[in-house]
Amino acid sequence: MNDCSESIPPIPRRRAREPGGRTGCLWGLTMGLVSPIASAFATVLLFVAVFAIIGARKGGTDAGVDDVPSLRAVWSYGSGDVSVVRIPVRGVLVSSEEDAGWFSEEGPVEKALRQIRAATKDPEIKGLILEIDSPGGSITASDLLHRAVMDFKAEQAGRQVIAIMGDLAASGGYYVAVAADYIIAHPTTLTGSIGVMISKLNIKGLGDEYGVRMETVKSGENKNLLSPFEDLTESQRAMLQEMVDEMYERFVELIVNGRPGLTVEEVKEIADGCVLSASKALDCRLIDEIGYWDDAVARLCGMLDVENVKVLRYDHELGLSSLLKSFARPGLDLRIDGHQVQSRLMYLWQVR
Repeated sequence: MNDCSESIPPIPRRRAREPGGRTGCLWGLTMGLVSPIASAFATVLLFVAVFAIIGARKGGTDAGVDDVPSLRAVWSYGSGDVSVVRIPVRGVLVSSEEDAGWFSEEGPVEKALRQIRAATKDPEIKGLILEIDSPGGSITASDLLHRAVMDFKAEQAGRQVIAIMGDLAASGGYYVAVAADYIIAHPTTLTGSIGVMISKLNIKGLGDEYGVRMETVKSGENKNLLSPFEDLTESQRAMLQEMVDEMYERFVELIVNGRPGLTVEEVKEIADGCVLSASKALDCRLIDEIGYWDDAVARLCGMLDVENVKVLRYDHELGLSSLLKSFARPGLDLRIDGHQVQSRLMYLWQVR
């Protein structure tokens, strides 16, 4: 009987991988890079947490953090015994909840409101410089900022507010500016656009063509009047026009109150939504001066009757929340031209 084992070639053994081979090198390199980063991140978290606890213990106060925000004052410009704060009011003025993501940072409205409140509660602050560069935004956001500036002045006698406009201070941006005691525009500023609008997207014709429609169960015929799948009726259009007119009258009233010497009739002559150059705004008495930052500081010194002012700006206190906000992730939303597709009353200059 033949031994078949002699005709079968031996199966080669897999060679054991030597330590320190390619995989070992890659693993070691990866760990060598990741470990220091992870350690540094953990150290930063620990550092921030400790300072947050210390800050919480030191900040024993009867007021809440939203009533009296804890912000760090940083010396920004000039010198003097009288302190003022520069407040940036920039971008589209809408509530940050509409742009909120995980640990997202405050929007321009919330940030400006917190800074104005901090200045309001600080008896050492005698003035504000509003640095406005905004096309406007929602009527409520604009109104909240206007009210905050008025509260700042009412909190302590003798306080003064000056507004200096950047590229654009239109519609809601101008609405905020009229809360100031004096308004300066750069030579290249565009301002005005006094008015109110509300828009809705109408895709009813497109939906009818392709058989797409919105089925809505509603409690009244006007509940979904801003649906993009429905045309406005004449009564609904009149209803919206009445709301727009009411908000328009409020805008005009605030301008008359904030710009002494202008009458309602004079304001309405230019309050047709048109945007104005700085020189035209000066002719219409919507602003007081065309100038620059130095002019604004000099004018504020004169208003406060001092030779120099120390200009401060606010930074957020170091804390765990501020660190987490640096890793903000935007939420999902539907946008056109950078704005969420929502219908609302707006003090906004819309360029397209």
